[in-house]
Amino acid sequence: MTRGALTASIGAVVFLVAVVAGCLVLVSRGSTAQPGYLPAPAGSVAVAPPAAGTGSPVSPTWLADQVARTGIGSVAVDAYARATLRLAAERPSCHLGWTTLAALGWVETGHGTHGGAALRADGTTTHRILGPALSGAGGLAAIRSDAESASWHGDSTWDHAVGPLQFIPSTWRRWGSDGNGDGVSDPNNMFDAAYTAGRYLCASGVDLRTGQGWSRAVHSYNHSEEYVRSVLAQANSYATR
Repeated sequence: MTRGALTASIGAVVFLVAVVAGCLVLVSRGSTAQPGYLPAPAGSVAVAPPAAGTGSPVSPTWLADQVARTGIGSVAVDAYARATLRLAAERPSCHLGWTTLAALGWVETGHGTHGGAALRADGTTTHRILGPALSGAGGLAAIRSDAESASWHGDSTWDHAVGPLQFIPSTWRRWGSDGNGDGVSDPNNMFDAAYTAGRYLCASGVDLRTGQGWSRAVHSYNHSEEYVRSVLAQANSYATR
């Protein structure tokens, strides 16, 4: 199936459930929940993450409701929501919904739980979540590791995709970002990984409220139409629970 055919097959009604429902109820602490996106200035605005130790900007009531409704752990939901709120200010034309990030997180590593891992309160995983060695075997790319990437995955010979959102080290070097204000950009930290994934999805300038824009953004994350379908199905599942 071509990318255009995939976009056409999504269907406006099903697609909009995932995108719109994922954006209706994100509110800053102390704000009044209202339907629609958070107001944001026009254009792209640099917004600093909350300083470490200052708490989450996400409404605790909303957070508890989403954890109960979706079954996703609170640390992961908080990370997806923080990233969405921040990008609503930085990239208001992107219209990223938190359910899209949540669907990526589920498809990639079950929200940081693959292989028996769990997310700590600070967003780090209890043990490293690694993809297979990128050694050229089995149709994979052959990418040598270096000292920096080896510090993320522990392999001094070959690179691996790393962390709860499975970033290849070369991609992380370009896009890796501090999502929780601790001064570190760590692909093994869900807060950093979720914000980085959001930045990556919004980078091409597409509008994720549209079927074509959404599918293009997710396809850029993983060049597989089956992957796009899996993420869409999961995003809709979270949006309609």
